[in-house]
Amino acid sequence: MSAPSDNMSIPTPVMRTKPLLLRHLPYFIAAAILVALAAEMQFDGYILNILMQATTFSIAVFGLSVVLGLCGQINLAQAAFFGFGAYAVGIGTTDLHLSYWLCLPAGCVIALLAGAVLGVSTLRLGGHYLAMVTISFQQIVTLVMINDIALTHGPDGVSNIGRPGLFPTSQGYLAFCVAMLAIVGYFVWHLPDTKLGRAMRAVRDNELAAGVNGIDIFRTKVYAFGLCAALGGLAGGLFAGGFAYVSPDQFSFADSIVFLTMSLLGGVASPIGSAIGTGLLILIPEWLRFLKSVPGLYLAIYGLFVILIIRFMPDGIWGFVSTAFERWRAQIKPPAVAAPLKLAPATVGGDIVLEVTGLSKYFGGLKAVDGVDIQVKRGGVHALIGPNGSGKTTTLNVLSGLYKATSGKIVLDGTDITNMPPHQRTAAGLGRTFQNIRLFRSMTALENVEIGAERPGNKMIGDGGDALTERALEALNFVGLGNRANELISSFSYGHQRLIEIARALAANPTLLLLDEPAAGLNSTEKLELHELLKRIAAQGLTILIIDHDMTLVSEAAQHITVLNFGRRIADGESMAVLRHPDVVSAYLGTE
Repeated sequence: MSAPSDNMSIPTPVMRTKPLLLRHLPYFIAAAILVALAAEMQFDGYILNILMQATTFSIAVFGLSVVLGLCGQINLAQAAFFGFGAYAVGIGTTDLHLSYWLCLPAGCVIALLAGAVLGVSTLRLGGHYLAMVTISFQQIVTLVMINDIALTHGPDGVSNIGRPGLFPTSQGYLAFCVAMLAIVGYFVWHLPDTKLGRAMRAVRDNELAAGVNGIDIFRTKVYAFGLCAALGGLAGGLFAGGFAYVSPDQFSFADSIVFLTMSLLGGVASPIGSAIGTGLLILIPEWLRFLKSVPGLYLAIYGLFVILIIRFMPDGIWGFVSTAFERWRAQIKPPAVAAPLKLAPATVGGDIVLEVTGLSKYFGGLKAVDGVDIQVKRGGVHALIGPNGSGKTTTLNVLSGLYKATSGKIVLDGTDITNMPPHQRTAAGLGRTFQNIRLFRSMTALENVEIGAERPGNKMIGDGGDALTERALEALNFVGLGNRANELISSFSYGHQRLIEIARALAANPTLLLLDEPAAGLNSTEKLELHELLKRIAAQGLTILIIDHDMTLVSEAAQHITVLNFGRRIADGESMAVLRHPDVVSAYLGTE
């Protein structure tokens, strides 16, 4: 754990010269070649059907890459959304005699709305409860498809489904589906590098940290679920046009499990992995057809193949390959460069940056925080100390919105944040680290800090596509880890992970920084370096409220100390005077 000196010379930022589309030109060239091959190569009907199924199923599995791979939310109803799109095209072109080009987007919208409504009503549950709800939704949709004969034609399904006039032949329609696959694949591939994609990845890795870094967790989950459903609807509409027939047995719960298996097999976090998994699960049965004469052998080999891949490649085939590639790239990539970090905290609330009045938090009959008053002056380091169980971390959790206050008022820089959720408090200027480090484990150090820099209203992010990256690099350089920006979090020591968490908070340019026991787990050398880092942060005018049990660090870093014991404030004032206060000495050392 080390930090650069104040006068360290840091190179100026290096801007990318190629625009995004130009950097991805090889992808578009490859996609154009595949579309041309699909249009020109002559396939017999059997091969054509396999390719049509693989193409449309891949788009549905792309949806699981969004909701499960990026956002970490389970969806066992993708076949239902697939069915919405298929029946929209089937019923629309046959019963209602509508244009295919109207029915296809209508199916996407229906699936999107169904997914959003399901998400809004269930995503607060999470985990196995969410899985149970999506299973129930899938079963209900299947039952409706079977029994609502007037609408869906019942078990007989819908036949003679229309196809767009631009692609009257199966060969031409396959080329159209491949083109749609390439477009959707590019969107899903690029999504992790967007603001929404980064928010989804943060929610997947650590919801608590995502919330205090300005991310609206619930809204992000709903967006992910809606996108997943919309892609399922698109895939279903393309499937219906390709096969000209749909029936309820094609959209059952078993098919949702097949979609999920395809995603896990290839690599749930990547559209490339989704395409690989889809292709394998469609092709493996065809490769093993010669074994179907031996009862049970075909299914045994098929199941064994899937189990071995998931057992030895838990991130899927593509996940295994891409992780190895990322580790190699992090080693050969040149060190990142950036300008010195500048902090410009807001100053609209007068001399007092945080005013807490009568703050209480009760857990049943336990008064964890009981009528606490705190005033934190702007530009200094204020320590909140007390013995174990005194209510310090509970106070910080109430201040940052993780707990709702039982009573009291919290004013940050002139704004009443008492009833705001965590992401709104972050937008108002509150930054925070945790006693137990909460980083996004699947991301690099740079990506972690970019999440913090993306705080709504962060005026320190300049214009241009690389401004976010530059701000993150500035924060990493400030804590001495800029040369390791592209390494995964798992490669950093405990002390360096603490520095990355602090850098993430600093990149947001907060008005007030809450540090929850930043010295916990550090050795004596690392604590000295942390003290120097705190001095450099305070020198830029940022106000710090720190909790720590290291009295040496507290006495040297803090100008003002508030002491809690059994949830109540027992002392408050200038540091040395408070540390000599009889009640404080008694709380820490006991009395005879």
